Amino acid sequence: MMYFVEGASFVSVYERLQEVQAHIHEACCRKNRNPEDVNIIAVTKYVSIPRAQEAIDAGIVHIGENRLEEGLEKWEVIGNQVQWHFIGTLQSRKVKDMISQFDYIHSLDRKSLAKEINKRAPEGKIVKCFVQVNVSGEETKSGLAPQEVIPFIKNLGNYPAIEVVGLMTMAPFIEAEEVRPFFRKLREIKEEVEALKLPHAPCHELSMGMSNDYVVAIEEGATFIRIGSALVGEE
Repeated sequence: MMYFVEGASFVSVYERLQEVQAHIHEACCRKNRNPEDVNIIAVTKYVSIPRAQEAIDAGIVHIGENRLEEGLEKWEVIGNQVQWHFIGTLQSRKVKDMISQFDYIHSLDRKSLAKEINKRAPEGKIVKCFVQVNVSGEETKSGLAPQEVIPFIKNLGNYPAIEVVGLMTMAPFIEAEEVRPFFRKLREIKEEVEALKLPHAPCHELSMGMSNDYVVAIEEGATFIRIGSALVGEE
């Protein structure tokens, strides 16, 4: 099940945003959640700067990029109009190139990356990070195995520039309803981390759900959804 109209390149970003927000409202009503607790990240990879700006003008306040070079090009033009999220695999050697521009990193999954983030963070900056979890166990996906998450997060207390704001996962690209167990598992892990009350890891957020499955993700507790084709789509 897809939650957008394919091939509708003539539909403005504003109209698409209204549709996404309607789905968010409906999902939240079903689960007695506040729609304001769900943040939309407009994923703008392969999208032009004018199209990204159109999303901002429509009301988007979170932009997500998983290609660093393209993200930095957009940042040079758009700047601090929005909160910037890096949602792709991040190579440690590239941290120095993006650490000042991006507000959130969604793909923290190894000690070497944590060490580099901590080393490169500007003085006084706390980098908001999501720990990436490979809930599905797919070999093609990055992230920690579920049983590795808590020991890893406890160790992150050694890196004062990092705050673990939540967990992130990439679900398999299958029918939306079939991914529900993966989203539910991530929420359960998040609740375990929250219960530890670690000062460096409040872990209140869940980054999960994309254009094909964000409604199910919201029903299972997502607070950040990463929407590309259903929002900015073809230009």
